[in-house]
Amino acid sequence: MSRTRSVASSALGINRRTVLAATAAVTVSGGVGYALRPTDSRAATNAAGTRAEGAPIAQSRSAPAAPLAPYTRGTTLASVAAPRTGSGYRRLGDGPGWKRRLRVELAAPKTGRAGRRTTLAAFVQLTDLHLIDAQHPMRLEYLRSADVHAWRPHEALTVHGAVSLVERVNALRGAPVTGAPLHFAMTTGDNTDNNAKTELEWFLTVMSGGRITPDSGDPRRYEGVQNSGLKQYWQPDASVRDTDKQLGFPQLDGFLAAAVRELNSPGLNLPWYSTVGNHDSLPLGCYGHGDSWLAQYAIGGKKLMSVSASEAKKLQDAIKNARDPQGTAFRDFLKAHVRDMRSITPDEKRAPYTAADYLKAHLDPAYRGVGPVGHGYSSANVDAGTQYYSFRIADDVIGISLDTTDAGGHYNGSIGTAQLKWLDKTLRDNKDSYAVVFSHHTSKSMTNTRPDPARPGERRHTGQEVVALLGGHAGVLAWVNGHIHRNDITPHSAPDGRSFWEISTASHVDYPQLARVIELVDNKDGTLSIFTTCIESTAPHRTDFSDLSQTGLAALYRELSYNAPGARTDLAGESKDRNTELVLKKG
Repeated sequence: MSRTRSVASSALGINRRTVLAATAAVTVSGGVGYALRPTDSRAATNAAGTRAEGAPIAQSRSAPAAPLAPYTRGTTLASVAAPRTGSGYRRLGDGPGWKRRLRVELAAPKTGRAGRRTTLAAFVQLTDLHLIDAQHPMRLEYLRSADVHAWRPHEALTVHGAVSLVERVNALRGAPVTGAPLHFAMTTGDNTDNNAKTELEWFLTVMSGGRITPDSGDPRRYEGVQNSGLKQYWQPDASVRDTDKQLGFPQLDGFLAAAVRELNSPGLNLPWYSTVGNHDSLPLGCYGHGDSWLAQYAIGGKKLMSVSASEAKKLQDAIKNARDPQGTAFRDFLKAHVRDMRSITPDEKRAPYTAADYLKAHLDPAYRGVGPVGHGYSSANVDAGTQYYSFRIADDVIGISLDTTDAGGHYNGSIGTAQLKWLDKTLRDNKDSYAVVFSHHTSKSMTNTRPDPARPGERRHTGQEVVALLGGHAGVLAWVNGHIHRNDITPHSAPDGRSFWEISTASHVDYPQLARVIELVDNKDGTLSIFTTCIESTAPHRTDFSDLSQTGLAALYRELSYNAPGARTDLAGESKDRNTELVLKKG
């Protein structure tokens, strides 16, 4: 297959490569992705590489000089948060880093490749931030009476954790293995948690920069389960002996007031793109839109905080088994418990948002940050009612962002025939480029083929069908996704020898709270390598219970997530799913 020169190895000239990558010695944010066609994105450059009309070219805000490569500082190669006490509520500290694993299932590595390799692209993946409006009426905290993991003690601090992760990306001095400039960041869905306008505003501000007050309802006080007096939830400001305090959780006077006060995000200092997830698209990540009673409940002045374990189990089973994808039974459940609800302050900003709202918010100049305009989405998406797009990462690499949420309801995904055909055509039209595909769902979690209410006659396609399609295109290098909240890297090979890697990354809401740097390199020996390096936020591993500053709360966010009752202990994955070199044959 004919390929153009890699970004890192090419000389700088007055062309689009100048926009895409500055030299490693000059800037971290060496490039801005541009659309394959101007209709695909308002961030497009034209064929001559000059700036398209109305399309600002993003620049780094404060890009530090790139380091001598390789380097480990600020990555999980150097250190990972780990428990330093042995029982009960466990305090965190600096733990040993994770070594890099070589994976050869798809190709045999050749000696001397480190001295030959050139960089094709380098970028950061953030996934499953789950920014949570912790006081929202639609939340399902009361399921904790049946499943202790159904509510997390750290949910009021998701914004603080996300800002700290942005700070980590900004502090990276290039790609850890090659030292190449980082071209962009991609969020692979579940950026918000409950399809609420409050959460969408917070997400866009975290990514693009600005001041955020992670509060809703009464601006003078927190109104949620954590000052309810109910013992099934951690009551940080009260002396009540709740179930979490019985496990060693601390009493932290002033915690809730600190959690909802204003904080500042610097915004990413490199271009960022957005991929949609089920929690972005659907209320609670599982219910279809259209029920007017639920929409009014979301902005209203009542909140259910406690139900019996048997009722909680029944509702949880209905969600898991997709027995109520449109939320009809959920609405009836809430109506039956109106007398059990507590009064809170109504807030119209908690309203659910539509797909069109999501797109228009990304296109809002207030959230442009470094760019690109729309963060991948364009007015063409608004007009067509689609949330998938393609963009140019480098001269010889394209990015493809899919929408794998099924609007028919349920948390697992699929894609429609129109999108599947578009994906195939995009890859065929760019057969001389390598491709990285982004989505929220993994191939194994795309099992929900319920019809989309807006396109009832269109067939839905599973993850295995997408794997088969991608395996038919020699240029596909990787499918990068999230959803499962666990590090997992899977090789996919087709009978004719074509192959790609599926890279799933842990969330930033459940411990170990990670993101991932991904580097694509040409080994100049008939093979390619994909390097993956996990990163944590900048928050210190050690916490100080007296420190309720923005940084102190971000550190506490991590420690609380580690100690969350019922939290899974396998989300970091095995060593082969973390820091890796993934080898594959050159197509």
